[in-house]
Amino acid sequence: MAEIKNEIVQHFGVISQGEWTRELNLVSWNGRKELYDIRGWADDHAKCSKGITLNKTELKSLRDILNKMEL
Repeated sequence: MAEIKNEIVQHFGVISQGEWTRELNLVSWNGRKELYDIRGWADDHAKCSKGITLNKTELKSLRDILNKMEL
């Protein structure tokens, strides 16, 4: 299996901390266009868990949904 390469272009913030730190970042996967990314990362960012990637339109839709929720 080919190694997956990533580059964190911009770090927006930490969502939660535990064994892995769940973060929102702008990430380029295998040299492709950057996507907004939510997933858990090891402290040194050498390993990551499964997560989700969103383009700008999807991120705005998620924001709108969250803003409508009573939390």
